[in-house]
Amino acid sequence: MSASAIVMMIVAVCVIWGGLVASVIHAVRHS
Repeated sequence: MSASAIVMMIVAVCVIWGGLVASVIHAVRHS
């Protein structure tokens, strides 16, 4: 794998986790 592919994978994982964490915080805050 190339460095750019690894960077893209890391960015994708960060974005996915960021969305999950944001949705959980949003749900807890409004419960």
